[in-house]
Amino acid sequence: MGTIKQGIWGGFSGKVGTVIGSSWKGISYMRGRAQHVHNPKTEGQITQRSKFAQVLELLKPITAYVRIGFKTYAKQQTAFNAAMTYNVKNAFSGTYPNFVFEPSQALVSRGTLTQAKSAFATAAVGGVQFSWADNSGEGSAQSTDVAMPLVFNPVRNEAVFNTSAASRADTTITLAVPADWVGESCICFLGFQSADGNEVATSLYLGNVTIS
Repeated sequence: MGTIKQGIWGGFSGKVGTVIGSSWKGISYMRGRAQHVHNPKTEGQITQRSKFAQVLELLKPITAYVRIGFKTYAKQQTAFNAAMTYNVKNAFSGTYPNFVFEPSQALVSRGTLTQAKSAFATAAVGGVQFSWADNSGEGSAQSTDVAMPLVFNPVRNEAVFNTSAASRADTTITLAVPADWVGESCICFLGFQSADGNEVATSLYLGNVTIS
């Protein structure tokens, strides 16, 4: 049974029918009782859970990265949840049960800052070399924008990245990876953020690189 705390104008605590009353930090609120799920394993639910699990494998090791990469799109949610939402919705092709995660459609950062131009990633001794053209002055691009290279190892569900690696004007940076990654194929992304951190560029997928 629910209890009215401050007369008819106040909130209430407890349960009344299908409504539950409570408070959080002094704010009264009501919510509906959870409904019984008759079939928790419908095709749609299985698909969504599988996509969620695959995206989580990508994003969990790069939580610190996506907190920067999706901060401008985190509206009434965390940056990590914004990244989850985008990638679950957009980073897959095909339909159940034959849908496939597509790294080329995935984003690890999203924003309005002008992207890198003519960017590519190649194997380097002990790491991955990222290169791009200096397109300072095009759109919102500035020479002081900071490169954000990222290498994700899907075999190990591990990643290395740097969110303050080099400037746009530097046009290259080599990101070191663990020695035991040699011979493994890794997914590479490149993003940028402005020097003051207020703007972020949408990341570019630069393909897979086999670590040498």
